Amino acid sequence: MIPARRRNSVLWHGLVILALVLLLYPVAWLVGTSFKPAAEVLTTLSVLPRHSTTDNYRQVVQGVAGYSVWHYLQNSLVISIGAVIGNVLSCSVTGYVFARLHFRGRGLMFAFMISTIMLPQHVVLIPQYVIFQRLGMVNTFWPLVLPKFLATDAFFVFLMVQFIRGLPRELDEAATIDGCGPVRTFRHIILPLLRPAVITTSIFTFIWTWNDFFSQLIYLNDPAKYTLPLALRIFIDETSQSSYGPMFAMSVLALIPIALFFLAFQRFLVEGVATSGLRG
Repeated sequence: MIPARRRNSVLWHGLVILALVLLLYPVAWLVGTSFKPAAEVLTTLSVLPRHSTTDNYRQVVQGVAGYSVWHYLQNSLVISIGAVIGNVLSCSVTGYVFARLHFRGRGLMFAFMISTIMLPQHVVLIPQYVIFQRLGMVNTFWPLVLPKFLATDAFFVFLMVQFIRGLPRELDEAATIDGCGPVRTFRHIILPLLRPAVITTSIFTFIWTWNDFFSQLIYLNDPAKYTLPLALRIFIDETSQSSYGPMFAMSVLALIPIALFFLAFQRFLVEGVATSGLRG
């Protein structure tokens, strides 16, 4: 007889492995399909190609719509890194203001800020587009980066507020006694302690911005300014017969920066979430 505890452990591990296989199968199929010739892409669901080829990657590297994959990769990096810098700077400052400074209407403003999390993106899409159109910023990277410097992502502001509220107020009081004002207190005391929350904000912002398709589709209409998500659409639109092989190859290349970014900072992500009051 197998002990009940061991049997339950084997059953639990079996279920976890099964769930892992189900989750990783689409990724494995994507990678395998990127090496399939055009005739095999839609005719088989097997992960491994019957006749492996690198023509899909060769076509992607050579270029699509007159630009190579490295051009689209550069555009995605510029937008994603700009969004990360904007969110980190604006949300950390805004979070410090709400968590530490006392001013009239702070509670009402904080509640209004939190309520914007429940606001669908499509509600503000037209007003934002009209504003950027009148400013002459349509078909530029500014509509995708500039709002990040204005603390428009309430989720990350809330993340910073929760983290700062967990820091001892005695640190602020000691800094005040030493002659520091709010700006110097934030710069020299609070900001160095915000590393877990800053890294968490950076990871989520980078991933969400990198994978964003809708906003980039609205504001970018010149192929020279396309990002990787928009470049994937070209393989479907440019010919009457869709080029699925190169599209899957570019999809694999688009996943690599996200995977590397996450693997490099995953331990900081767990630390930031665990220490930012988001566990319940």
